[in-house]
Order: sequence, then C-alpha cells, then structure tokens
Amino acid sequence: MGEQQQVQFPQEVIDEYATLGVDLPALFSAGHLGTRMGVQILEASADRVVGTMPVEGNTQPYGLLHGGASAVLAETLGSIGSMLHGGASKIAVGVDLNCTHHRGARSGLVTGVATPVHRGRSTATYEIVIHDEQDRRVCTARLTCLLRDVKPGDGAQAGATA
Repeated sequence: MGEQQQVQFPQEVIDEYATLGVDLPALFSAGHLGTRMGVQILEASADRVVGTMPVEGNTQPYGLLHGGASAVLAETLGSIGSMLHGGASKIAVGVDLNCTHHRGARSGLVTGVATPVHRGRSTATYEIVIHDEQDRRVCTARLTCLLRDVKPGDGAQAGATA
C-alpha cells in the first residue's frame, strides 16, 4: 500500500523522547494496524497532525470506506497530537472516540487533519476532519486522550509496539 514516509520532527523533540528509549519517528509511523491499513503521517505537531489512508483495502461489503477504518485514522492522528502535547513525560491513552460519518468514499485517498479542541495537563481532545480527494467531508471525529505519567518501562513498550 505504498512506502511509509518518515515524519520530520524537530531535533529537540526527538532528543526528548530518546531519553525514554523511544524512537519517535518509528513510534509515529501509525503502528502495525496503521501500516496494514496504509496510513501515512504527513505532518505532526501538537497543533496539527495530517495523515492519509487509501480507501482500497479498507472498505465494507458495499465497497464504501469502512467506518472503522475512518475511526482508526482519526484515533491515530488524535493520539499523535495528544502525545506531542503531553511531551516525553506523558503517554496518551484514548478514552473516548466519537465518529460521525457524513458520506461514503469508494476510491482514492482520504486525508485526516487533527486539531486541538482542549489541551490540558491530564487530558487532550482533538477534532479530526476526514476529507476525500474532492475535499468533501467524509467523517468528523473527536478523540479525548488521558495523559498519564510515564512509568518505568513504558518507553520500551511504546518503542516496541510501533
């Protein structure tokens, strides 16, 4: 489903996560599920995360983009924004995901853009808008993540799961 692009992060952010033993570019590659679904992260910061996903291979029996696939893209993008907001001392854990599906997509790529709604000390909420190639809104999602303190061993687990 295409080659995985390497997300560009500022060196100080990479260094901050490296102190935990986390390979930040590998962690934010969308993980195993995202890789299987063809998710590619194009831009990543606490203020805005952008990613794409092909419709092909991610459809339901009627040939439309599966709602669960949109949810995977949304949670991936919102989680990345939450992790970057929390910094290296926090791990983002999704606690609520809401998706409204506006229209079907049958082909091409969909693009999701996550922007913060709330960024606090213990939670972060992102709105994720997913559009098709004609810039028509396919899905609107909202993800809230709990920002919990990093515990010993979390960095190794996070790096191993990417």
